[in-house]
Amino acid sequence: MPKHWSSIGLDLHLELDAAGGRRLGLESALRKAIRSGRLASGMRLPSTRALAMELGLSRGTVTAAYDQLAEEGYLTTRPGSGTSVAEVPIFGPIPSSPVPSAPVPRYDLRPGLPDVGAFPVRAWLGATRRVLASARPEVFGAGDPQGRIELRTALADYLGRTRGVITTPDQIVITSGFYQSVQLLSSLLQAGGVTAVAMEDPGHNVYRELVQRAGLITPALVVDSHGARVETLRQGTGAVIVSPSHQYPTGVPLHPQRRHLLCEWTRSTGGLVVEDDYDGEFRYDRQPVGALQGLAPGHVVYCGTASKTLGPALRLAWMALPPHLVSPVVEAKQQIDLYTESLGQLVLADLIATRAYDRHIRAARLRYHRRRELLLERLTAFPALTPHGVPAGLHTLFALPAKGPSEDQLLAECANRGLALRGFTELYHRPTGSRPGLLVGFAAATQNGYPLALGALLSVLADIAF
Repeated sequence: MPKHWSSIGLDLHLELDAAGGRRLGLESALRKAIRSGRLASGMRLPSTRALAMELGLSRGTVTAAYDQLAEEGYLTTRPGSGTSVAEVPIFGPIPSSPVPSAPVPRYDLRPGLPDVGAFPVRAWLGATRRVLASARPEVFGAGDPQGRIELRTALADYLGRTRGVITTPDQIVITSGFYQSVQLLSSLLQAGGVTAVAMEDPGHNVYRELVQRAGLITPALVVDSHGARVETLRQGTGAVIVSPSHQYPTGVPLHPQRRHLLCEWTRSTGGLVVEDDYDGEFRYDRQPVGALQGLAPGHVVYCGTASKTLGPALRLAWMALPPHLVSPVVEAKQQIDLYTESLGQLVLADLIATRAYDRHIRAARLRYHRRRELLLERLTAFPALTPHGVPAGLHTLFALPAKGPSEDQLLAECANRGLALRGFTELYHRPTGSRPGLLVGFAAATQNGYPLALGALLSVLADIAF
């Protein structure tokens, strides 16, 4: 109930919320009155005895509230002068400024995203129960900047048998995504005197910008039908970032001869190769191509992630490093965010150890293969669209003809209809004059939503007189 101070000359309609206790309620009411200006600076407040009698509180409660607000700077007390309101800025209502969130598309054909609706909830819950049931108290304390040994041990085995990576648990560092992996490596390269990191052209513009923000230049490594043209690596290039198993965005693997050329380059120059194996598990016409790292483990940083196999929300990724880079990367990781959260690491380690992770990937591989086949089948109605890349990954690139609707026109019409996908030209180092195309992701939509999204794309292509 509101308590009024009318009998002591202060009619402020002060409301005391006793939910948190009478003293806290009085403190809160006084703060609000002072902040809003209802109690002006310099105003003398009633004595503790008078206010206690007026509000029906004990004198000790009022005294404690006055003392607390005096400590916080809201009140001033002087012997013989009583208690007054201090000089405090007056604040009006704080305007609401919600952080804008990305709109959820009605139809989702964005590349590089998995079907998170197929997240293995039951397996994850089972693994979580096992982890918590056997967890030692230390699990809930500060983590290891290198990552939990359980996950590093499971990954060393998993990467060796599925991707041909040659590593040990001591050479693996857990990060919160490939983005952080690139950030860590870029800062180390820059600190070590490297000035140039070659990056595929076309390639992922987000990571290119990240490397540039570290103060490094990013010479273009042109990609053709055989992958990155590694024979053109310039003198003075200190590192190169490549996606050899399934180049993003063209979808081609690095030719075997170029794989060997790249390994020769790193051995002869001491330059570092960073292998982005973002979706290496998903090959549909044959066994996945093994990691480049297996050919030169002492010179290649292998980067993998759970974002494409399970979901981006987990923020779990890993690097298999050459031995000499482990300590500096761990130190850099500790400086950035101390460590990656531990419980998710332990759950993923359990999934890998019990082969539940393998089973999930096999099911996803079958599902995505069917979706890709349906995409190619439906788009045969538009022969001017040319698919590129091997049967792999989570997207397919369709090159646009020189004549006909532009890439911008198609993207604008798709956006108007709530259909999200991505254009090709923005991924070039110099987009102007680059070959146009559409990157169509076939994994992001839910199982029931994919046919609808595909139908929306076909409708756009038909209506725009493609």
